[in-house]
Amino acid sequence: MSKNLTTRSEDYSKWYNELVVKADLAENSGVRGCMVIKPYGYAIWEKMQGELDRMFKETGHQNAYFPLFVPKSMFEAEETNAEGFAKECAIVTHYRLKTDEGRPGKLMVDPNAKLEEELIVRPTSEAIIWSTYKGWVQSYRDLPLLINQWANVVRWEMRTRLFLRTAEFLWQEGHTAHATRQEAIEESEKMMNVYADFVQNFMAIPVVKGLKTETERFAGADETYCIEALMQDGKALQAGTSHFLGQNFAKAFDVKFANAEGKQEHVWGTSWGVSTRLMGALVMTHSDDNGLVLPPNLAPIQVVIVPIYKSDEELEKITSVVNDLMAQFKKLNISVKFDSRTTQKPGFKFAEWELKGVPVRIAVGPKDLENGTFEVARRDTLSKEVVSNDGIVNYINDLLEIIQNDLFQKALDYRQNHITEVNSFEEFKEVLENKGGFISAHWDGTPETEEKIKDLTKATIRCIPLDRVEEQGKCIFTGLESAGRVLFAKAY
Repeated sequence: MSKNLTTRSEDYSKWYNELVVKADLAENSGVRGCMVIKPYGYAIWEKMQGELDRMFKETGHQNAYFPLFVPKSMFEAEETNAEGFAKECAIVTHYRLKTDEGRPGKLMVDPNAKLEEELIVRPTSEAIIWSTYKGWVQSYRDLPLLINQWANVVRWEMRTRLFLRTAEFLWQEGHTAHATRQEAIEESEKMMNVYADFVQNFMAIPVVKGLKTETERFAGADETYCIEALMQDGKALQAGTSHFLGQNFAKAFDVKFANAEGKQEHVWGTSWGVSTRLMGALVMTHSDDNGLVLPPNLAPIQVVIVPIYKSDEELEKITSVVNDLMAQFKKLNISVKFDSRTTQKPGFKFAEWELKGVPVRIAVGPKDLENGTFEVARRDTLSKEVVSNDGIVNYINDLLEIIQNDLFQKALDYRQNHITEVNSFEEFKEVLENKGGFISAHWDGTPETEEKIKDLTKATIRCIPLDRVEEQGKCIFTGLESAGRVLFAKAY
């Protein structure tokens, strides 16, 4: 199987686009700006979804579902939020089509079927959810409300890219209501930590936890917590956000509760979400010029077994041994595939599973059966070794854990080597141009300076790291006082 992938050094962007399509993750659809997630890509998303869903439920959250459509007046109730998403909204104005009698088969909007009130196709669900919470919350006994929904959202993007930016995408969005400000802040921080735990331990992607600047904050939030990851091309990717909403939405939708003294108060809110954009992060963090590299925790197929044979009799003997081996793998919850297709040669199969990023490949032929061995190949390092069939199952079980940890360490080493401290704007521009990655620099804290740096360099403040050292310094752009360093980068 010829992969013919553009190399990363040749054209990283082209490499990414080709890989997503050739590895059967997704493709562009007949709807401009939208994608079709193919079964192999969706299987990876399902593993992400399954683990995140487990983590949400473990922290006390429940799933619900809210409408796709939001009445325009409801959407406009929280002004900052409406303004923040205004340019990305898709709007339904009519509810019926009619046939153009002069041109059979041609449909046109029926002017008599105009909606009394236009409907926004949800770009995010705060409005519809907070209008619902008004009926659910009366007393402090109804709190906290800890709700999550798995859904699709629409944000009308003009320049799209599979997984990273599409007009419609899949995500989860948590929306919670609390009796106190402190509880809501703790919830926002907790969910940021859940995301960091998932991305680091399941996706093997190291992240920086931090706060967004006022300019980069979610529209309608008092504070946005985030996790930022670094891709192999030195660009940052926002991997998840958690927002402390204060009482902004509670006031906009009049969501009040009677406290223990019987006094009416507005509740405190949060919202938090991750999306199929994480699929893009997965591809760009680990993959190489041969194709996908998947961490075992998220690989739909963790082990693929390829038989090498010349006759039906040889295949039969191999199959008998492999069936026993697969049963042992399944007992350890290792997902395994026996690629016994007779329509393709072993070389084709090796290349295909390499392209699809399966962590471990086992090859077995008549000689292996004679010797009581298997050939084991790692996808991450492309190394091979011969392993005795006696301890093969435990060996592979341990190897999957090693691969998971090695992938994280490799990404962490790259990230650590691409955080550069700079003390002047000249140095800033030089690092941005020649090295990329996160640039740790002093900033005077003003949106004006942030905007000027963005205009001149296309670099944005990715976050104010939560673990940063508070130190006095001079802003690299204005020379004004600064309380500590922030992380800049070009980003997706």
